[in-house]
Amino acid sequence: MFKSITVLIPVFNDQEVLPELHRRLKAVLDKDWQDYEMILVDDGSGDSSWQEIEALHKQDDRIVGIRLMRNFGQQNAIAAGLDYAGGDVVVIMDSDLQDRPEDIPRLVQALEENDASMAIARWKSRKDSWFKLAVSRLFYSVSKKITNIRHEPNLAVFRAIKREVIEELRKYPEKTSTTLSLLYWIGVDYVAVDLERDPRFAGKSGYSLKKMIKLTADRIFSFSMFPIRAAILAGTLISALSFFTGMVLIIRRMMGLVAPGWTSMIVLTLFLFGLNFLFLGVVGEYLGRIFLESKQRPKYIVKKVLGNKCKK
Repeated sequence: MFKSITVLIPVFNDQEVLPELHRRLKAVLDKDWQDYEMILVDDGSGDSSWQEIEALHKQDDRIVGIRLMRNFGQQNAIAAGLDYAGGDVVVIMDSDLQDRPEDIPRLVQALEENDASMAIARWKSRKDSWFKLAVSRLFYSVSKKITNIRHEPNLAVFRAIKREVIEELRKYPEKTSTTLSLLYWIGVDYVAVDLERDPRFAGKSGYSLKKMIKLTADRIFSFSMFPIRAAILAGTLISALSFFTGMVLIIRRMMGLVAPGWTSMIVLTLFLFGLNFLFLGVVGEYLGRIFLESKQRPKYIVKKVLGNKCKK
């Protein structure tokens, strides 16, 4: 049994959930661990989430509250919490109670019984909207096909990670990649644990379509050269097609045949212009990420910390 445990929870506009989340977490952790902490990272919430975290900290000094300067995104909020986590095992979960606190012992037990470095919840069923389910499946399919990251479908953020893995993760201070994707890229061995996913306790999901697209783009551009290579292949094929089309037009002109009219030429020109701008965008995305990394700006900025103020 691990001697100490940290439960890390990124929070965004979940003031209604926090009291019930704390109650259920405390009941589970008091039963199985003496040495534990609950890290709640407020990722720039627009409601009273931080005030609720402050109130809970006054009731329970095992709550560590971290308030970020603004909304840096779930993955960076997780990175912030990991930098403060002190447990021998760290459990990451969502704040909306779709992840059941009562399942934490099952994840930790799976770590011990399988001698794995990470235990991840695999959803047997999900009570999300059809839209969110469809986007999640698309994200997994695209990621599997064009990146070198491999993992099973239906894996959740909800997971237990050994301390040594957290220390290894800190060796990769990348700003434009996602924290959890790095775990797969490193090749951390894991065991999947089949669990049920509950409906949200309250509020609305913070994962908008825009954030889902950004998450997909971050994984693709951080862990794959596919967009660049696809652009090279498409450019080569179009160049070859243009060459043969030109040869056909020259032959037709020499034979006295009427060359295609202006309409087809305009359509072809517009198509090629659009393709050029697309390729420039792909190159620009990679250059932009190099620029951001070169700035050496932090992934997150902490405004205030309640509780443990010493990074591990």
